[in-house]
Amino acid sequence: MDGSIDKDKPEVRLRAFRAIDEPETCALFIEGHTHVLTSIGVTKVSYSKNEWVNNPAAFVMVVESLDGKRVYGGARVHVAGGTEPLPIELATGAMDRGIFDLVWKYGQNGAGELCGLWNSREIAGYGIGSIFLIRTSAAISYQIGIQSLFALCAPYTIPPGEAVGMEVEKSIGNDGTFYYPKLDLVATTMILKDVPTLSKAHEEDKNAILKIRENLDIVRTEVLRKKELTIHYQIKIPNLDKWDLQAVIANAKKTFMKTKMNEEDINVL
Repeated sequence: MDGSIDKDKPEVRLRAFRAIDEPETCALFIEGHTHVLTSIGVTKVSYSKNEWVNNPAAFVMVVESLDGKRVYGGARVHVAGGTEPLPIELATGAMDRGIFDLVWKYGQNGAGELCGLWNSREIAGYGIGSIFLIRTSAAISYQIGIQSLFALCAPYTIPPGEAVGMEVEKSIGNDGTFYYPKLDLVATTMILKDVPTLSKAHEEDKNAILKIRENLDIVRTEVLRKKELTIHYQIKIPNLDKWDLQAVIANAKKTFMKTKMNEEDINVL
């Protein structure tokens, strides 16, 4: 594929859509994410983790070249009540079944999970994976209509999670932490409890999220550590007229106790 990033004046598009609407882009997402995982030594990636491509309650964000031929990174927001449990339930349920009660509690008012966050080395250092996709997840969560957002965070993504208003959830695991995806790695459970108001978000991050929410198609020059990156935000999700959050919430109640756990699912931010 062509469309390499211009290191002097990097410019990308950050776009959001429902997984079932763009199978080809989902395939590019999976290819890129798998490459990143295998490059850091995570080779036990189960096929079940890709079932989200057929989940009508899975929303995808991709960072791509302006011609759409390259995907440099991405993340997903899964809504509780879709055709599969939230990834955090699959990841930690075998260690603490309290996660099921917690997701169900928040899910009654609409809850989701930020998962599958990655970026390629080609775009590393510009804040795509550490800041801008996390901010965008908060912005599209408001558009989807959910009230809260879970995340299972690696240590380096805890600060940007806190910046958008997430809090460590200490009621499960060891004060919110788990050894995952393997014994020498720690993952922390975090929740953004108020997607509409972002009451605990840092001022800079909150203002950026609100700007994107107010204008879902906006071009912003983002700056991180003196590096500039132009992002064409196109996060107005197509076909939301076919999205019924209340039906998904009702489905969450029906499927809550049917969860099957798969310890090989890799979805740590």
